[in-house]
Amino acid sequence: HGSFGKSLPFEGESWYRDSLEGRLAMSDIQLDRERGESFFRISAPLVGISGRVTSVLIATVGTRAILSAVLGVSLGKTGECYLVSRNGTFLAHKEPERILTQNIAQSESFKNIFSSRRERITYIDYRGIAVIGSSARVHGTDWALVVEQDRDEAFQSADQLKGYILLVVLVSTLGALAAAWLLSRYIVLPIRKLSEAARSLAGGNFQGLPTVMDRSDEIGVLYDAFQDMAARLHDRQQRLEERVILREAELKQTDVRLMQTREAAARSQQLASLGQLAAGVAHEIRTPLTSIKMFLEGMETDSEMSPDFAEDLRVAMNQTKRMEATINRFLNFAKPLEPVFSKVDVTELVEDALLVVRPRANQQETIVRTEISRPLPSIKGDRKQLGEVLLNLLVNALEATESRGEIRVCVRTEEVMLDRMATQYVRIDIGDTGAGIREEDINRLFDPFFTTKATGTGLGLSMVYTTLKQHGGKVTVQSCVGKETVFSVFIPALSGETLGIFEKDGKDTDR
Repeated sequence: HGSFGKSLPFEGESWYRDSLEGRLAMSDIQLDRERGESFFRISAPLVGISGRVTSVLIATVGTRAILSAVLGVSLGKTGECYLVSRNGTFLAHKEPERILTQNIAQSESFKNIFSSRRERITYIDYRGIAVIGSSARVHGTDWALVVEQDRDEAFQSADQLKGYILLVVLVSTLGALAAAWLLSRYIVLPIRKLSEAARSLAGGNFQGLPTVMDRSDEIGVLYDAFQDMAARLHDRQQRLEERVILREAELKQTDVRLMQTREAAARSQQLASLGQLAAGVAHEIRTPLTSIKMFLEGMETDSEMSPDFAEDLRVAMNQTKRMEATINRFLNFAKPLEPVFSKVDVTELVEDALLVVRPRANQQETIVRTEISRPLPSIKGDRKQLGEVLLNLLVNALEATESRGEIRVCVRTEEVMLDRMATQYVRIDIGDTGAGIREEDINRLFDPFFTTKATGTGLGLSMVYTTLKQHGGKVTVQSCVGKETVFSVFIPALSGETLGIFEKDGKDTDR
């Protein structure tokens, strides 16, 4: 740019003289109004062979290239780079009108640049706008290169990122709430219902059970298993309740039977005491009655007795014999004779009893029908006592039957289950078409001294029961008031086992 011997426009400049003296130098910033930019010159001495400065090399440097290089970095729309001097004058700026004309020495940005305190990143620039910026001192000068960008634009990405983060947080929160709701609805709520149902089930309440779920996952399997368990528990509880009800009914029935047994035992004790007393009285009466009978028999031999007196004597003798027979019957009941067992033909036993009662039946025009199934097995018993049993029953049937009534005698074999074994019995049914027996009287038929007859002693059926019990048999009664009464006698066959059963139930009394 320059050499000795030529006239140059900046020969009077200090920086040029410094170069002539052998030093590198730089001029102040100047404004090129035509180009609209600022520039400065750099000068360097050129030394010849002799060691003296022979010429000066001058270079003009425009600030636009420097600023363009800095602004090449992405600073957005509001980013700017400028060069400022120590006194606050713009040395380089993208707006040429500000170069060397505007001073920012009073602005916060200038103070932040040249302050001795720690430089702040965010501050208010010379325009009064909040910016984010940084500065660097140019070495060897009192200049500072400043790069700034509006804070709003600089943090726009951060604000967007913050918005994205808030949106993600919001979406995540909503997703977590939705997941919690789904978890509560599809897992927690069914399990809570199962827990409540389990507590209800533990209290014995089967009404609050959850409904069946149409799900194939583990919750559905758990519900199905719970329903199956609840159904089984319900069935088991019903069976237990039925069993308890049955046991209660059995206990009540047992209590009734126990009460009846106690009453029967008390009645039996009373009857036994009464029987002993009556037996003693009968025994005491029997001795003087025998003396009276002997006296009457002696008077019958008197030939000089008048006819009227003889008739009175005969009546007295008959009444005495009747009293003696009643006393003997009572004493036989009080102390029954031991049976003398032998082989007995049932057909002959029945026919002998019918032979005795048939004249009386003909007298009152009562039809006697017999039905004997043959062959019949023999029985083992006392023929006389069994005959008296049949006679007692047939006489009772005749007395209960009105004139022109009917008596049915049916004889057959029958098997009775006893201890899971079939035992063969001979069954003799004696039925009549009389007035029947009242239900409240059936349970007392076989009690001693109980009778519904005006002139009966109440010992006949008691002797029937006692005799059959000694033979291992039983007697039952079925009666319908106003229609018929059937006494059934069961005697074990000769080859069967003995049976001692006492039944008394409603209209069917078995003793």
